[in-house]
Amino acid sequence: MKKYDPYKRLILFALVLVEIVGLTICFGLFWYHHFIDMMYVVAFYRKGNYFIIAFYAAIMLFFLTIYGGNKIGQSRRFEVILSQFIGIFFADLMAYMLVSLLAYRLVNVTYFILMLAIDYVIAAGWGLLSSHLYQLIFKPWKILLIYGNRPAVDLVYKVDERRDKYAIYEAIQASEGIEKIAEKMQQYEAVIIGDISAVERNDLLKYCYGHGIRAYVVPKLSDILLMGTSRIHVFDTPFLLSKGYALSEDERFVKRMVDLILALILTVLTSPFMLLVALAIKIEDGGPVLYKQTRCTENKREFSIYKFRSMIVDAEKGGKAQLATKNDTRITRVGKVIRATRLDELPQLFNILKGDMSFVGPRPERPEIMAEYEENMPEFAFRCRVKAGLTGLAQVYGKYNTTPYDKLKLDLFYIENYSIWRDLRLIMMTVKIMLMPDSTEGIKDGEITAAVEASKEDISQAVDRVNQQNAEE
Repeated sequence: MKKYDPYKRLILFALVLVEIVGLTICFGLFWYHHFIDMMYVVAFYRKGNYFIIAFYAAIMLFFLTIYGGNKIGQSRRFEVILSQFIGIFFADLMAYMLVSLLAYRLVNVTYFILMLAIDYVIAAGWGLLSSHLYQLIFKPWKILLIYGNRPAVDLVYKVDERRDKYAIYEAIQASEGIEKIAEKMQQYEAVIIGDISAVERNDLLKYCYGHGIRAYVVPKLSDILLMGTSRIHVFDTPFLLSKGYALSEDERFVKRMVDLILALILTVLTSPFMLLVALAIKIEDGGPVLYKQTRCTENKREFSIYKFRSMIVDAEKGGKAQLATKNDTRITRVGKVIRATRLDELPQLFNILKGDMSFVGPRPERPEIMAEYEENMPEFAFRCRVKAGLTGLAQVYGKYNTTPYDKLKLDLFYIENYSIWRDLRLIMMTVKIMLMPDSTEGIKDGEITAAVEASKEDISQAVDRVNQQNAEE
């Protein structure tokens, strides 16, 4: 593993390049044999043809990068292939628009559909083969987990979901001391440093750095706040400047303009779908189409969020906030479909137009749930430093049942590293998330919120259990 790790980026680039070349050759063949004949001009000069084909390769690389289609070995195989399918779809759509512009009309889509089908075969075949090659070259890292007083059993099971990349073989508590931990490290290729005290973590991290040991570190909230700081120097003394505010006025203005433009466009484009969803809800049980709920946005200001109703009428008769569980009987048949496809969120376009929400930002929570979270995590209020969002880092990389503490970390990372480019990328990434059913998985039965209590299961037992299960498989 260590032998080939310095060449990982080069190998990954080569794997992606082979696929881009294959897809570009496919487009080139269709261009010379079919698309050129659709033009009104007599013919393209040689350099013109080369430019069009190179442009297609560039947009293909762009969309594959945006959607993570080039993350071979880093993401799950299914997710990589899904990402490639979405990226290829948008690249071929751009190609269709380009040919139509050059032909001064909307050309016949038959050849483009055929090209898309061939592209999907290439992507699926090469995706499976390249993932297999990656696993042959890069074996899973044999990892030692170093944990503290915070629950870490959940981390063991999360890491085990990527057994093809990481394999925790043993766990040791940070309180055992640096000498005993250093002795254990010699048996493994890498360590995961969990959420432990800053003093213990600093000592361990310096030891790993000094001895060339690969270390995966679970960041603390203060680490994420430091990620967004400015780097300045006063003579020979470096400073990290935390400005104390989330977005500057010019960033707020640009963000608001993007929100208005995109919301207006999407409202027009999705209006037929909204009418169909509204009709389906009304036909099923005759109840109200929209569901309004009080949520918190910037500076904890309360507003009414709009959603298509996906549950039975009076789903919360007792008046107590209750998140959806994994197999919630309150969800209607239409509700299951619109929740899985995220169509229930479409009315929030009107919240964006009103200025209550933004396209990207922390998801708005109910005031009573906010208060409950803040009892154990006062920092949870930091999420309200910007407007609530329709999507965000926690939605793209998390799930509906992701713990509040992990959501807080993702939301703070977004706030402290804001850029308009990141906003646009997250909006585009949301298309992929809508096609991944596990992102809408509810909380466990019996839980009121997504908060997770400390597990009573011993972490060493959890490590032994996952290792035994994988050995049996």
